[in-house]
Amino acid sequence: MTINLADFVVRGKEQIATRLADFRKNAPKGRPMMGVPNIKYEGSDRDRAIAVGGIGVVHKLVDKIGLAAAINKSVPIFKIRNPYFESDHVLNIAYNAICGGDVLDDIELRRQDEVFLDAIGAPSIPDPTTAGDFCRRFRTETIDALMGVANDTRIAIWKSQPASFLKVARLDVDGIFVSTLGEKKTGMDINYKGGWGYHPLLVSLANTQEPLFIVNRPGNVPSHSGSADSIDKAIGVCREAGFEEVRVRGDTDFALTKNFDRWNANGTKFVFGIDSTELLVDLAEFLPEAAYAELVRQLPYEVKTAPRAKRNNVKDEVVKAREFTKMTLTGEQLTEFPYQPGACTEPYRIVALRKDISVTKGERTLLPEVRFFFYITNDQAKSMEEIVHEANDRCNQENLGAQLKGGVYALRAPLDTLEANWAFMVMTSMAWSLKAWLGLSLPAKSAEDQVARRDIVTMEFKRFVNSVILVPCQIVRSARQLIFRVLTWRPGIELLERLSVAMNC
Repeated sequence: MTINLADFVVRGKEQIATRLADFRKNAPKGRPMMGVPNIKYEGSDRDRAIAVGGIGVVHKLVDKIGLAAAINKSVPIFKIRNPYFESDHVLNIAYNAICGGDVLDDIELRRQDEVFLDAIGAPSIPDPTTAGDFCRRFRTETIDALMGVANDTRIAIWKSQPASFLKVARLDVDGIFVSTLGEKKTGMDINYKGGWGYHPLLVSLANTQEPLFIVNRPGNVPSHSGSADSIDKAIGVCREAGFEEVRVRGDTDFALTKNFDRWNANGTKFVFGIDSTELLVDLAEFLPEAAYAELVRQLPYEVKTAPRAKRNNVKDEVVKAREFTKMTLTGEQLTEFPYQPGACTEPYRIVALRKDISVTKGERTLLPEVRFFFYITNDQAKSMEEIVHEANDRCNQENLGAQLKGGVYALRAPLDTLEANWAFMVMTSMAWSLKAWLGLSLPAKSAEDQVARRDIVTMEFKRFVNSVILVPCQIVRSARQLIFRVLTWRPGIELLERLSVAMNC
């Protein structure tokens, strides 16, 4: 008997809740909880199923937003499409990541899966070798075109969001080193730490953690190299989408002062760390003590129950016993003053953060230290505290970089040229964007809707794959439709059910 997916979710939650509540009275006596049932494996020539049942809503989303057609129109790689189109290759690599694939060779697992091929309506998909050859066909202009297709798709999705979504766009920028053990990859180079590989630039929208631009570069280039051009393109994407305000954030490497006047003139707000030079330190120290205000950090979380007793700090005990030098933050104060960089025609606002540091060595207390951190901005409205907190929030892009590197496995270098690896990075990172677009496709009418949207947009990629994609489904072909019949309930099926409704499937 088959039932509606929404009813299936409710029944499944009730059944597992009852089982977990009653497990003690049903527990076996005299043996461990985990028994060994009479296990036997058999094959079936009638029932057909796949482990990645969530791929259906992803494939439906791709069709709904017209992504495949846009790729085929704007990314001309082949003179003759026989038999695969450009979209077949791009989606093949993106779907490999979405289905939990770590490397290109994992494509073969799905290529040999007849039921998976039926699930995405494909007689066949490119094999891993062909996928690698496809990446090698890309040049800078075609990679730019592919990123343009992704960003045009984003713009259409962003425009359909509630008005509150389009209030402020926060752009983060950073460089991420991608190491490789290969020795014959063109464009690879050695960085200042002695690591060989590439140094791609990442510009992302902090609101949804979507990677807007990925630019692969040799491993020896500084983080800021060529970043202004990508930042300008990202600003243009946000402006075209209709964001009322665009803000750019970055660390000291991206305080590109020769661009400040231009960004300020076009209405873009920015907050960058800036190097603690002798001049800035002198200007901060020259100010009277009355110009400083104490910075109060917000607690990372609120204890909802009774606070737990603190355990001994083992690390601190070892540091003290071995007389290592230890620095402890004892206070933070803020001040501000105008400052005009040499490349600018007008002054900007410097927010100076002074940190008081206690220095100990074993049981001895040494002379305290004072260190300054500086932030430069053209935002005259926000308070000093808000500027510092906004600059610190940029660190969340480190989490996005970690997800693209170790979750989606996009920031890797499996191929032999800079452009081929760049194309691989862009195509694989599209899996992360598809996750975000799925979340944004959900309605935002109720509080539950908003929680579900936020869950999908912000969840780690591995959790997304395990919760939404790796859902066992029986595949049933009827006269006019392909039915994905969910076989078992577990956490995450609620999100899949919501997505199936949003995708009309």
